[in-house]
Amino acid sequence: MATLALSDQRRSGALAPLVLLAGLALVVVPTMIFVAKVSWTTEAGAHGPIVLFTGLWLLWRLWPAAQPLVAPPPLILPVLGLLVTLPLYLVSRIAQIVEIQGYLMYGVVLVTIYALIGLPAMRRLWFPLLYLAFMFPLPDTLVAAMTGSLKTGISHAAVALLYQFGYPIGSAGVTIQVGQFQLLVAAACSGLNSIVALTAISLFYVYMRHQADWRYALLLTLFILPVAIFTNFIRVLILILLTYHAGDAMAQGFLHNFAGLTMFSVALLTIFAIDSVLEPIWRRFIIRKTA
Repeated sequence: MATLALSDQRRSGALAPLVLLAGLALVVVPTMIFVAKVSWTTEAGAHGPIVLFTGLWLLWRLWPAAQPLVAPPPLILPVLGLLVTLPLYLVSRIAQIVEIQGYLMYGVVLVTIYALIGLPAMRRLWFPLLYLAFMFPLPDTLVAAMTGSLKTGISHAAVALLYQFGYPIGSAGVTIQVGQFQLLVAAACSGLNSIVALTAISLFYVYMRHQADWRYALLLTLFILPVAIFTNFIRVLILILLTYHAGDAMAQGFLHNFAGLTMFSVALLTIFAIDSVLEPIWRRFIIRKTA
């Protein structure tokens, strides 16, 4: 009898993680389909699939180092976490707000991972778990707050520069009048989309190349924001010039998206170039400091 009871206990212990993962799939699959349809098909969320696949690859790569640290916590803690996150997630499913639903789903995922492997193993996997959050779009209210001054500053700077070269140009807020054409500097042109995508991909690059030296990695990360703003300032200049010389239809069509893709590539290459220049200087500084 004792043997049968022990066998049943082992069976239920092995079944519990499978039930938990099956329940998690019911949360993750519909939400990820929703995020892919609503966010990843837009310019702002185009980096989402890249973040998803590279983040999962990182988890797979780091798992052997995290596996010895697996120590599931007392059941009460993840149950309390799910009692908080699951009802909020269900409300977000009804509201169909992609930003809130995505992050609440991810909260459920983190609580489930905590239940299965515990905090020590999660600490070993901290970067991919943080990095994967970049695949979800930012809330619209946060976007509006972050882009307000950025859009205005970029549009005024572009107008001031082109005015010095004799272009018939003026601006009111984020609206630019150039010749007979009027442009609105939207979030896509202000730099926020590039900042989020560039931050995600640059963090992945910095982690893979410099994770052993966190101080240098932090220094390199500080260059992401100014590089993104400057390259998007150049993008706005290009779009204004295209509008003035080639017409509004040409500037807002294929060339608009092409300019965004080109400037994002330039921004990413600039981060790589800064790293190649800065790293030897940093090494000399560290060697001199420790000598």
